[in-house]
Amino acid sequence: MSTNINHDNLPSPQELEALANQLFKAGPGGFLTELQARKPNGDFLNAINAPNTGLFNHAHQGSPPVEGIPSSTIGGGGVSPSAINQGNAVNLQEPQTSFADPNLSSQSPTLSPATGGYSQPAFGGQLPFQPNGDYASYLKKTDLIPEVSPKQNFGVEQLSPAPQNLLHLPYQQDQHFEADLKKVLEQINTSKPGGVTQFNGAPPVTAIPFYFVNDNYGLPAVNPAQSKTAKVGLSGIVPPPFDVNIVRRDFPILQEQVNGKPLVWLDNAATTQKPKQVIDRISYFYEHENSNIHRAAHELAARATDAYEAARKKVQAFLNAGSVNEIIFVRGATEAINLVAKSWGDQNLHAGDEIIVSQLEHHANIVPWQQLAAKKGLKIKVIPVDDDGQILIDEYVKLLGPKTKLVAFTQVSNALGTVTPAAQIVQLAHLAGAKVLVDGAQSVSHMPVDVRALDADWFVFSGHKVFGPTGIGVLYGKEDLLNETQPWQGGGNMIKDVTFEHTQYHDAPGRFEAGTGNIADAVGLGAAIDYVTRLGMPLIAHYEHYLLVYATQLLKEVKGIRLIGTAPDKASVLSFVLDGYKTEEVGAALNNQGIAVRSGHHCAQPILRRFGVEATVRPSLAFYNTCAEIDLLVNTLHNLKR
Repeated sequence: MSTNINHDNLPSPQELEALANQLFKAGPGGFLTELQARKPNGDFLNAINAPNTGLFNHAHQGSPPVEGIPSSTIGGGGVSPSAINQGNAVNLQEPQTSFADPNLSSQSPTLSPATGGYSQPAFGGQLPFQPNGDYASYLKKTDLIPEVSPKQNFGVEQLSPAPQNLLHLPYQQDQHFEADLKKVLEQINTSKPGGVTQFNGAPPVTAIPFYFVNDNYGLPAVNPAQSKTAKVGLSGIVPPPFDVNIVRRDFPILQEQVNGKPLVWLDNAATTQKPKQVIDRISYFYEHENSNIHRAAHELAARATDAYEAARKKVQAFLNAGSVNEIIFVRGATEAINLVAKSWGDQNLHAGDEIIVSQLEHHANIVPWQQLAAKKGLKIKVIPVDDDGQILIDEYVKLLGPKTKLVAFTQVSNALGTVTPAAQIVQLAHLAGAKVLVDGAQSVSHMPVDVRALDADWFVFSGHKVFGPTGIGVLYGKEDLLNETQPWQGGGNMIKDVTFEHTQYHDAPGRFEAGTGNIADAVGLGAAIDYVTRLGMPLIAHYEHYLLVYATQLLKEVKGIRLIGTAPDKASVLSFVLDGYKTEEVGAALNNQGIAVRSGHHCAQPILRRFGVEATVRPSLAFYNTCAEIDLLVNTLHNLKR
């Protein structure tokens, strides 16, 4: 596309109109619907809002499907955008149908002029983005999202910063015209010394509301002195360009009603909910690919084997492992830890050897080592934590010695949310000659993980903690170490040759995958990894950190609350007790409002006892949660205290 630019003036309205039409036609309909709800005045938008031809006549297309599954979109089917834009082959044997409610395109959330909230029919009316009570939602707590007057002109003369959730479109693919548009805008900005070219005598434009133009995802810089978020400790924390309302549509269970209220799922540390893409991928496997793997020459066996091994490849990329042979499918993190204890541990540890764990550990990273210690005469040492729940590195160093053979610790505490200095712990253990196992069950859903940079000998996680199915998990191990380790279980699929006198085993991963594994759910885990990868783990971490800071500051204002675990480096887990209430009473009161949290010891009794409690209430966050849900949680706690 060529664009003629007069360096003394802006491009003509016709050129800008053409560019804008191309831009908006490429975006999801949710973006368009929200803009349309504001019904902006101005000749520019009025000219392009005509029936059937304007910008606002496109159904919302939802999120693109994961690889290996037919397009599962909101309001329309079709081939995955990645297949179009990246040149990926499309499997024509898989029907390109929509799994969505055909009426959903007419149910897109619209901005309510009265409340600023979103009207969502699936939630039975007004989605509580601004619940009543002492705390308004994020939209009214910050000056990052300006109020939009019904008379606001979206023309150049009165250009204002766009709401943050409109500045970035999830899964937006690069479009061919974006480079041209960016070039036009850059030339506009530099066409006159000292500022932006004025248009028809209007004031200079100070911000351009295109998410792909500015740094920091197109977000405006925040002046902490002017930000209202300082009132709740959010000064300088900018919410990422993440449209949670669009993402939430991918999770059918979030439309559930509990006690007549919309479900608010804040029990993500226990298990995460599953997007439609994962649900559909598992269903598709059973409908079109179901077979055992590696053992037959027929077509379904080939399909099942391809799907299973493709999932292994996705896990390898997700963890940045060096080889697919380092990825072993197991039932979950618990089975992975037991596998290491009962194979490598039983083979290599001897009486007098020492195992170090941290005080933060889940029972699954304590009990297998206790069992092994009792059997082999080993000694277990524990790294203490400070009053905030942080690992005391100096004390850890004192525990290391020539008898240390294994260090096993969590990357993120399931009870407190503490993020441990994992790379430092691993490096110190290796300097002492010890092997290291890292429990990543709580980290993989909240932050990027690179096992090669971490240099752990083993890394474990569960699929259901990262938006995948239950009953599937992963053990990563360095390939040479795995091949030197005796198998834990014997059976089919893990042998090269068997006689009554001798058995020869496959190398990893086959030697640790005896029998028929959970094939369908391994494929589902691959779909879950596709999903979070397309959202972007850094973006997920950014958004969840904002939610965590927001929730922490509001919870501190609840009378009688005591937060357990206040480390400065935390993932999206909050743990607390409330004066005068048992944890189960708090959990029941929250459940009455449709809020799901965990109340109990969280299978981490040692760390809770370190803080003098036997149980806590534990809200835990994921990227589909909202500030409004946190408001509802906090308001309910305030009402309890009243």
